[in-house]
Amino acid sequence: MSRKHLVAIIGRPNVGKSSFFNYVTGKRISIVEDTPGVTRDRIYSPVEWSGRTFTMVDTGGLEPEATDNILKQMRRQAEIASELADVILFMVDAKDGVVASDKDIATFIRKTRKPVILVVNKVDDFFNLPDDIYEFYNLGLGDYYCISSAHGLGIGEVLDAILENLPADDGEDDNDNIIKVAVCGKPNAGKSSLINKILGEDRVIVSDVAGTTRDAIDTYFTRGEQEFCFIDTAGMRKRGKITDNIERYSIMRSLGAIDRCDVVLIMVDGKDGVTEQDTKIAGYAHNQGKACILVVNKWDIVDKDSNTMDKYRIEVKEGFNFMLYAPVMFISALTGRGVSKLVDEIVRVNANASARVGTGVLNDILNEATAMVQPPSDKGKRLKIFYMTQVSVKPPVFTVFVNDADLFHFSYQRYIENQIRKCIDFEGTPIILKIKERDKE
Repeated sequence: MSRKHLVAIIGRPNVGKSSFFNYVTGKRISIVEDTPGVTRDRIYSPVEWSGRTFTMVDTGGLEPEATDNILKQMRRQAEIASELADVILFMVDAKDGVVASDKDIATFIRKTRKPVILVVNKVDDFFNLPDDIYEFYNLGLGDYYCISSAHGLGIGEVLDAILENLPADDGEDDNDNIIKVAVCGKPNAGKSSLINKILGEDRVIVSDVAGTTRDAIDTYFTRGEQEFCFIDTAGMRKRGKITDNIERYSIMRSLGAIDRCDVVLIMVDGKDGVTEQDTKIAGYAHNQGKACILVVNKWDIVDKDSNTMDKYRIEVKEGFNFMLYAPVMFISALTGRGVSKLVDEIVRVNANASARVGTGVLNDILNEATAMVQPPSDKGKRLKIFYMTQVSVKPPVFTVFVNDADLFHFSYQRYIENQIRKCIDFEGTPIILKIKERDKE
């Protein structure tokens, strides 16, 4: 359950960072997941190359305000990228040569301990390189890779270099006895307060480990016989006003935690309600197949009447309408209200995501479901569902064998999923149905 490694593209404006990112993620070299709530702001994407998968982050789109110092923002961008990334891809422009801004970024990068890949973009003719191409050695970052993002030249060599510099997939975090919980949400939603309250109540902290290559703080503790690891994603500290880039990196921090956790707590500020950043984080968790709990914090300061909780629960469900399976919990990290029940819910939801259902039980559910609502047909041919079996957990994945996959419409898949949930407690975890046509022979 090791996290996906992170590769950050940094550089000054207009050197081609976004063009490179779009080429890698848009030409089927990469595999891009369509995450709910993120379609308008694609700053990150899973990339698959030579059998390995990593997350690439485009740090482009520097949009400084008129009063801002652009050099200061570039330095801040490089600082954040070097903090979070496993590999830094530093891009420069062959047509401009080495400029002062490049030197400033390179000076900072050289002080980090992260692997750096220097990429010289906009080299359109590899057989007639510019005479001054060798000046990029002056940046002090060693050899460089010449590419043309516009024409797709040299991209493969850069991706190979990324894989050579990525840490090995060591399979850490595979201890199934520990429930790993990512606490995610926008700044000031109460993530750290919640963890502190839990630790204060249990008073059995084992250790706090601030990893140098991880993008969050891991806190281990035990309650009874159950061990937990809470991954706090609140480490991003604001400097002055929160710019768009800072907000985006806050999301990145949560993504790294989600990749290696068992259960995701989506913290919603009870005063602010569901925000776009909340849905982005939740959408990623949903697509990653993670068990989730929607946690409404600061419930102690929300103006309430006898129907407030029911109304709020409906609003939260509407805001996260792509994950209606997730339970909604109301807490106050400040006073401790509902925190103990939340820990119980974490254990329950993790157990649901880990549950296995026998093939016989599944097919009893399937037979009853198809008897109540007949499978769809098209042009005289009716869908036949032969049997269903569970193939994995976290999340529960079921393979359904049918005569014609095209007849198994989405609406009927949703109906089958609902019937499974009606009979088996899978609250808190997504369910995946894989449709497979049985060998006609």
